[in-house]
Amino acid sequence: MIQINVGSWDRWLRIIVGLVLISLVFWGPKTWWGLIGIVPVLTGIFRYCPAYSLCKISTVGK
Repeated sequence: MIQINVGSWDRWLRIIVGLVLISLVFWGPKTWWGLIGIVPVLTGIFRYCPAYSLCKISTVGK
């Protein structure tokens, strides 16, 4: 079982930023670099960030 390490505010911030980055593929500069937004969206949806695990960080409240 994966330990949840992304808190509520962090989760929504990741999803919003990820969707904005993904929108760059369709609007704005229309660059494929916008697909990097998939990473924050997925970490927000699953509430797990591998980088947080490596650094032993958790934004989940006690």
